[in-house]
Amino acid sequence: MTLRKFAGLGALLSIVMPSLAMAADEVAAPVLNSGDTAWMLTSTALVLFMTIPGLALFYGGMVRSKNILSVLMQCFAITGLISILWVIYGYSIAFDTTGMEQGVVNFNSFFGGMGKAFLAGVTPSSITGPAALFPEAVFITFQMTFAIITPALIVGAFAERMKFSAMLIFMGIWFTLVYAPIAHMVWSGNGGLMWDWGVLDFAGGTVVHINAGVAGLIACLVLGKRKGFPTTPMAPHNLGYTLMGAAMLWVGWFGFNAGSAAAANGTAGMAMLVTQIATAAAALGWMFAEWVTHGKPSALGIASGVVAGLVAITPAAGTVGPMGALVIGLAAGVVCFFCATTLKRKLGYDDSLDAFGVHGIGGILGAILTGVFAAPALGGFGTVTDIGAQVWIQCKGVGFTVIYTAIVTYVILKVLDAIMGLRVTEEEESVGLDLAQHNERGYNL
Repeated sequence: MTLRKFAGLGALLSIVMPSLAMAADEVAAPVLNSGDTAWMLTSTALVLFMTIPGLALFYGGMVRSKNILSVLMQCFAITGLISILWVIYGYSIAFDTTGMEQGVVNFNSFFGGMGKAFLAGVTPSSITGPAALFPEAVFITFQMTFAIITPALIVGAFAERMKFSAMLIFMGIWFTLVYAPIAHMVWSGNGGLMWDWGVLDFAGGTVVHINAGVAGLIACLVLGKRKGFPTTPMAPHNLGYTLMGAAMLWVGWFGFNAGSAAAANGTAGMAMLVTQIATAAAALGWMFAEWVTHGKPSALGIASGVVAGLVAITPAAGTVGPMGALVIGLAAGVVCFFCATTLKRKLGYDDSLDAFGVHGIGGILGAILTGVFAAPALGGFGTVTDIGAQVWIQCKGVGFTVIYTAIVTYVILKVLDAIMGLRVTEEEESVGLDLAQHNERGYNL
């Protein structure tokens, strides 16, 4: 009787165990989370909305009426160009981890492999994310929108004087040699140069804003000043457009920062809150600084303050608390105001729409202050226990990005200038780029 019981138990186990093993395999397999997927789809649309129409209108309103279409056209053309380059090789350069090893510095610490070129292996069932919870196709598109807006930001530095053909070629090369490698070094994971250093950049303070701001400064220096600058009045032709663009950037930035949590979770919620706080503080900081300095607050000033706050909180959005965000925002508003006005006048460079003064300076300030306010001792939610050490790491990341971006951008521009010329003729500049480059007018009266 006992033997028959054991025999029956053995038979039962032989039936049940394979089923349990199959069930375990099913549990272990990554499962798509519809909530995370929905949030990432929404965030992706919000970030694209930042470039077209947000940035296009923000910049478009600040140029003279004869150049508005040229700025809008550049933003749209960059969106198309970078989208295609991203799927051909950009995503692979930025996020392919082949050959990478934590603590080992090699070629792949700077430049990703080509294993994902032409999006090889990406299917509707490909899943990615911190916990493999949403489609890889969504992650690819989300990161594509970051790659789009970064070169588009540079447009503000050389607005009203660069040839459209030269701009397109420059942006394609710059994206390949500067944006994608910096994104790889910061965000690709173990083995990435700045990732291994421990640089904190939650949503792109280094990758996007310092990168674009420094490139913009180099571009405006290489191209030279606009005809008549600084003696000829070059007032914005439609500040209504600029304010609408700034509003779109403010709303879209929640996708930029909160979306970088890559999940619909508490980190995303806190990133949204600190983004709002820092932006509001920066808008007020710039407004009051201008009010005290110039006697009146301006619409252009408060719009610029909004963007300065958005820029500065970007690297910190996933690790700082509300009071840290308040300090970062106020500092960004005041510091960027003086850099975009007093400093620019003293140094005499023609950064047309203050790409460096807002994005470069705001990005540097935000990156460094992230090392301070990410510490739990100061209300942050990061793992920073030694503020001094983290600030040094942040400074190393800032310094490397500034030097790398400046050198490579300069070389690209000088080579292109020698081959095809960068700048429109004086006559074309006087007529305006809308007619000279596109044979159209923004306004037909």
